[in-house]
Amino acid sequence: MNLVKIQAIARKEFYHLIRDYRSLYLAFALPLILLLLFGYALSLDVDNVKTVVVDYDKTELSRDFVGRLDASPYFHVIARPPDTRAAGDYLDHGETTLAMIIPPDWTRNLRADREAPLQVLLDGSDPNFANISAGYIMAFVEKENTSNLKDYLNRQGRDPIHPPVEGKIRIWFNENLESRNLIVPGIIGVIIMTVGAMLTSLVIAREYESGTMETIKSIPVSAGEFFLGKAIPYFVITFADILIAILFAQALFDIVMKSGFWIMIGAAALYITVAVNLGLLISSAAKSQLVANQIAPLATFLPSMLLSDYVFPVVNMPKVLQAITYIVPATYFTRVIKGLYLRNVGFAYLWESILILAAMALVLGVLNILILKREGL
Repeated sequence: MNLVKIQAIARKEFYHLIRDYRSLYLAFALPLILLLLFGYALSLDVDNVKTVVVDYDKTELSRDFVGRLDASPYFHVIARPPDTRAAGDYLDHGETTLAMIIPPDWTRNLRADREAPLQVLLDGSDPNFANISAGYIMAFVEKENTSNLKDYLNRQGRDPIHPPVEGKIRIWFNENLESRNLIVPGIIGVIIMTVGAMLTSLVIAREYESGTMETIKSIPVSAGEFFLGKAIPYFVITFADILIAILFAQALFDIVMKSGFWIMIGAAALYITVAVNLGLLISSAAKSQLVANQIAPLATFLPSMLLSDYVFPVVNMPKVLQAITYIVPATYFTRVIKGLYLRNVGFAYLWESILILAAMALVLGVLNILILKREGL
């Protein structure tokens, strides 16, 4: 390896990046836009569920019940339509997620210690949102039942009943259950793979289309030197992106890494190497900027978003897709990010994922050099 030749090729790529404003936009503006969009716009939290209530009972007790429902942080009563048909219109037009119908004689049944059913209608267009909303309303009704049971026992002069099994819930890792604590660090992996691979996916293809590849083959430069010279500038830019992303995650969203900053840097360096190698492999195989530009998002952004256990749990996927996730680099980097940002674990728990990233980087690098050698370098 001749370091002077590698430096010359790398300098040429840096000059090209400086002159190409589109590449600079992709390198720096796109990561910031993704971080802001995912951090502020994307949320998996379910709160302030829009609710309408039809109160046929119209008693002080039913009004207090609706007031407590509205005071809950999970529900927001937006309207009190006069009848069930009007409540159905709210659901049909997507103006509410939940409709509650309090039947006549509801208060009378409660005070007579009889069953007092409520009807709850849920919009199931979004199954996840509907399931969580159903859990919230069931918990709210259960709390009301407990309160009513205590009142009943007091009226009967009996001691309160203590349930034999009482679950004490303590949440680890993401104590406030804020989806932002997962989404913002996780998007770093998507940014690295997208920027690193999409930038480099045009590098070698551009040489083929401009005709300069034949000139490069005629100069005394080896495949390894050419590969490293092309890869280094994009590695540096993508590495700067991850440092900026870590800084913005802390400054804008107050999301701080719990442990292992240097583990993060080392894993990120390996992951960037995988991304850059993958982009160069696409560029070498496609030999066309148009084709490479179409393949790169399919091979990087979509798998990183959908198949990395970032937003969508792998365990819920079909077995075929679960098998595919093992060859998605973002799967292993996501494990590292979750371990460092959420679980506060160290290298002893993350070494397998880091080792797999290193193996992927090595295999992709060897494939790139073999392809370049086959092309005559």
